[in-house]
Amino acid sequence: MSSIFKAPVAAIIFAIEVFSLDLTIASLLPLLLASLSAILTSYFFFGDDILLPFKIEDKFVIQDAPFYMVLGVAAAFTSIYFAQVYDRIHKFFEKIKSPINRLILGGLLLGALIFFIPPLYGEGFEVINNLIAGNPEKALENNFLQMDLTNVWIVIGLLAGLVFFKIIASCLTFGAGGVGGIFAPTLFMGSIMGNCMAKIINNSGFINTPISESNFTLVGMAGLLAGVLHAPLTAIFLIAELTSGYELFIPLMLTATISFIITKYFSPHSVYNMELGRKGELITHNKDHAVLSFMDIDKVIETNFVSITSNMNLGEIVHTAVIKSNRNIFPVIDAKTKQLVGIILLDDLRPIMFDQDLYTEIRAHEIMQPAPEIIDMDKDKMTDIMKKFQDSSAWNLPVVKGDVYIGFISKSKLLTAYRRQLINFTN
Repeated sequence: MSSIFKAPVAAIIFAIEVFSLDLTIASLLPLLLASLSAILTSYFFFGDDILLPFKIEDKFVIQDAPFYMVLGVAAAFTSIYFAQVYDRIHKFFEKIKSPINRLILGGLLLGALIFFIPPLYGEGFEVINNLIAGNPEKALENNFLQMDLTNVWIVIGLLAGLVFFKIIASCLTFGAGGVGGIFAPTLFMGSIMGNCMAKIINNSGFINTPISESNFTLVGMAGLLAGVLHAPLTAIFLIAELTSGYELFIPLMLTATISFIITKYFSPHSVYNMELGRKGELITHNKDHAVLSFMDIDKVIETNFVSITSNMNLGEIVHTAVIKSNRNIFPVIDAKTKQLVGIILLDDLRPIMFDQDLYTEIRAHEIMQPAPEIIDMDKDKMTDIMKKFQDSSAWNLPVVKGDVYIGFISKSKLLTAYRRQLINFTN
């Protein structure tokens, strides 16, 4: 990012925001070196040339603040639409097991979209530059229906359609197994959305003094970046650095903040982190969650518990389990299916275990009790396991895999492993 956009500060902030890095000297130094070396190399080869040559011509006026707030709301709902489409298309392609079939279907759908809407092809930087320069007609001149681009409402409709279908095209690329990028398409869609919103406001007849379409184009990019990537600071500083000034800092902050807050409420994870978040493997600034994500459930399962079957009588329980075990809890399983049906505590046995007259009369299923919580290896992550211990106040919880008994996890061993992982994670 530092090299392509000549935005070294935004690049560092991006790494910290999106990848949830801790802001310490140890983590900041390599980011500074990477960003610095990248931009120096870029200047060495390309001089002052930049990919998106922007220049602010219209200053921000306080009367436009409400319109930038509206732009933030529009950016938020566009971001939510992006997240929903990404999730649904991703799930759709997951049902197709063959990678070749996914590629063929994705390629056909993407090819059809690009055939009918040529501006969807590529990163869209040329379209962005045309919008900034105030030439939307040039960006839309290849429209399939050959509509009259002198009619501003037709232009608005085509721009809105570009945003709508660009999101679908980007998600099709990812879902089919391709690598299309998120950053550049987000800039593309954000610029079009901002320009479209400005045109709607200017031609609605509600205002006497028109707002700056070029400024809205720039701020729209920041709004969509903040929503889609969940990176409001990156969005603000990127546009500020691209424009070589901070004249738009207030509208950037307004739009990016509103977009981020609304999007975060409806979509907790960014598109980058959505899949990891769904799997429970997302590393975040939350230290507790991060440490738990690194822990391995297999390493804390204990299997030295003597199990008993539900039809065992008291005498068999005492001689085959209590005498031979050094634990005070016994899993009760079904003899045929090996499924866990309950547990028996040593405290449940003490009042009756010395009365030999009861040895043949009482069965395991009569004195067992349901487990306070059950840990499922196929479903529960470490965060779920820790919550189950917290909610149940139990010291030992049984572990199953497909309802079949595997072993127990003890709170003491779990906390010991947690502390060890915390030390490693901190170091």
